[in-house]
Amino acid sequence: MKQFITKYAPLITGVLSGFDRLVFRGGLKVVSNLRGMSHYLYQTGLMLKDYTKHVEAMSKRIKETTIALANARGIADVYLKSPSENKEARARQIAAERGIKEGPICILSSVEMCHTFFVRGNRISKTIELVSGWRRCLFFYHYMIHPVFGFMNARIQTWMPFPIQICINGREWLSRQLDAAQIGYVRRENCFTWVEDTIRAQQLLDKQLKVSWPKLFGEIAVELNPIHDELFKDFPTSYYWCVFESEWATDVMFRTPEDLARLYSRFIHHGITSFFSPDIMRFLGRKSPNEGMVHPAFKGETISTVKHRPEGVRIKHSVNGNSIKLYDKQGSVLRVETTINNPRDLRVFRPKRGRPCKHTWQRMRKGAADLHRRVQLCQAANERYLDALAAVASDATLEELTKDICRPVIFQNKRFRAIHTWDPDELHLLKTIAGGEFFITGFRNRDIARLLFPQNCASKEERKRISAAVSYRLRILRAHGLILKVHRSHRYFVTKKGRAAITALLSAQQATITKLTEAVA
Repeated sequence: MKQFITKYAPLITGVLSGFDRLVFRGGLKVVSNLRGMSHYLYQTGLMLKDYTKHVEAMSKRIKETTIALANARGIADVYLKSPSENKEARARQIAAERGIKEGPICILSSVEMCHTFFVRGNRISKTIELVSGWRRCLFFYHYMIHPVFGFMNARIQTWMPFPIQICINGREWLSRQLDAAQIGYVRRENCFTWVEDTIRAQQLLDKQLKVSWPKLFGEIAVELNPIHDELFKDFPTSYYWCVFESEWATDVMFRTPEDLARLYSRFIHHGITSFFSPDIMRFLGRKSPNEGMVHPAFKGETISTVKHRPEGVRIKHSVNGNSIKLYDKQGSVLRVETTINNPRDLRVFRPKRGRPCKHTWQRMRKGAADLHRRVQLCQAANERYLDALAAVASDATLEELTKDICRPVIFQNKRFRAIHTWDPDELHLLKTIAGGEFFITGFRNRDIARLLFPQNCASKEERKRISAAVSYRLRILRAHGLILKVHRSHRYFVTKKGRAAITALLSAQQATITKLTEAVA
C-alpha cells in the first residue's frame, strides 16, 4: 500500500483500515449436534417421545417473554409476512418516525428456515430416533442503537438450539468513538469522506480488536433471551461466539471526486484485464507456485466479476467463498475490501489441540480467538491489491516511459542492445515477468523458462540451451533497470520503473486507433 499512497499522496487526504460489516454467531455448543443433544436429554431425564412438547414449551416461553419485553419498553413489535423484506430499512424508518437516538428501536419477527433437531420414526428398527435437519420457525430481530456499536441488530432463533446472530458495522462503531473523542468528520452512509485526524481515527479502529467479545455479546444475549438460565437450569450452558462473516475495508480518501473519477476507470480496467487466477490467490494469501501456475492441490475456482451499480462500478475477485473487492464510495473514497466467509481455506500459526507447547500452521477457525490472524490476512490482501494498482494510471507518456529502453545501454562495462518493444516475443516476456504471481516472491530463470517454453525438454542439452537463452534476455532487462537481482540468490524482482514501462506497453498494445485518438483529443 505504501507504493500506492506515495504515488498519489498529493490527491489523498487520509487512509482508514478497519472492519466494515461484521457478523458473529453464538451457539450453545453442547446442544448444537446430535451427540450433545442426546446428552442433554439424558441429563434432564427427558424421553424422546416428549422431546417435541418440551421444545415447543421452551419456544413458547421465549416468544411470550420477547413480546412482553417489547410491550414493557414501548417499542414496536412487527411481524413480517415475507422474510426477504428489507429489515434494516424498516428499522431505520421506525427509528426516524419515533425519533429514537439511543436504546432499542423495534423487534421484527418472521418465519424462516432453521437448522434444528426433531424426532421421527425409523421404519427399519421400528423405533423413534433424534435426527437433525431443516424446518421453519420464528426468528426475532432486535434492532437497537447500542452505546458501543451504534446501530446494530441481533437475531435469535426461537427453536432449539436457540442460536444467536449479531451484526455490527465497524464504521458505525467508529463514528461513536470519534464523537466521544471530539474528532471532526464527514460521514456518508458507512464510510468517511473526511476525518480531522486520520492517525487518531486509525488508532480508534485498532482498539476495536481489543474488546472482550464474550462479555459484550453476553450482555446482548441476555436482552434477547432473559430466561436463558431458567430454561437451562438443569443443564447449564453458555454461548460460544464465532465470526460468521467479516469485511475488512481500506478506504483511501481523495481530496475531490474528480481526482478519483480521473483514475478509477483505469483501476477497473487494469484489475479485470491484468489480474488472473494466480494473482487473485496471491492477494488472498493462498499458496501459488513461483512459476505462476495455480497450485495442483487447489480444487476450487477463482472468479472475477464487474458489476455496474447505481452508484458506480465494482470489481470483485473470489476464491472459494473469500473475496476482495474494489469500488468507489460517495464519489471520493476508493475502497478495497476483503471478505472472509470461509476461514478454513486459510492458515493460522497456533498450538495444536492437546499440545499447547507445539505450534504449527493449522486451518483457521471461525472462533473469535483467530480474529487477529483474520485481520492480518485481510489487511495484507488490501495492501497487495493497492500496490498492484500503483503501476497503472501514470501521467507520464508512453514515450517518456520507454525512450530509455529503446536504445542500447552500457551495464557493468558491457554493451546491451535495446529492448524491441513491439516484438511479440519481447512483449510476451515482459507480460510474463510482470504477472501478479511474481509480485511478492519474485521469479527465477526456471520460472520464466517454464512459461516461455512450456513443452517438455527431453535432453539435458536442450534445457541448458533454454536456460542460457532466458539468462541472456534477463540480463538485457536487468541492464535497462526493468528488473533487479536479489543479492546472493537466483531470484529477480520487477522494479518500479519496469512495472510502469511494462504496464504502458501492454496497455498500448491493446488500445485501438479510436481509443488512442480519443485519448489525445
